[in-house]
Amino acid sequence: MISLSGCATTAPPPPPQVPAPAQQDWRAVATAADRARLREWRKAFAQGLARARAAGHRAEIESEAALLDPDAALGGGPIPNGDYRCRVIKLGAKSQGLLDYIAYPAFRCRVRAERGIQGFAKLTGSQRPVGLIFPGDQLRQVFLGTLALGDETHAMHYGRDSERDLAAYVERIGPNRWRMVFPSPAFESLTDVIELVPAS
Repeated sequence: MISLSGCATTAPPPPPQVPAPAQQDWRAVATAADRARLREWRKAFAQGLARARAAGHRAEIESEAALLDPDAALGGGPIPNGDYRCRVIKLGAKSQGLLDYIAYPAFRCRVRAERGIQGFAKLTGSQRPVGLIFPGDQLRQVFLGTLALGDETHAMHYGRDSERDLAAYVERIGPNRWRMVFPSPAFESLTDVIELVPAS
């Protein structure tokens, strides 16, 4: 079981227990469920977009351009460490009574070095992804983490609670612009997309 507890608050927390170098292949760390979610990322993205368009949000989707284009990844190396201004967009309601398109205001998040790889954390809000960013392929990196809720000050260990586990692709989509694509999160939506732009 891997601890992915870094970056949970604005004050620097103790570093997480990062996998040994031999385990920095994300496939050796990811749960079977998260490997399956990442394999099916395009299907989940397309379904989320289709439901959002059907619910009358075609104009909002088009205005986001590359952010909500499944094929927008440009490659170009890992996301730089630093503070970011981030926005979450949720696509496709998972159940009746929820909205098929929600765009939240910007919040603060941080990418920082974590013992040879990188850590990511959303620093504010009631739902805060926290975890590690692993090397991926020429187009993307892979985020594995958990969801911190409410006033929790530490993230859960990855792999302990499947409903809190998160997996995403991290992709550059423009000059100084990145996104994280979370296929099939446990709550609310079919796909979550986080936009990241440098805070300064």
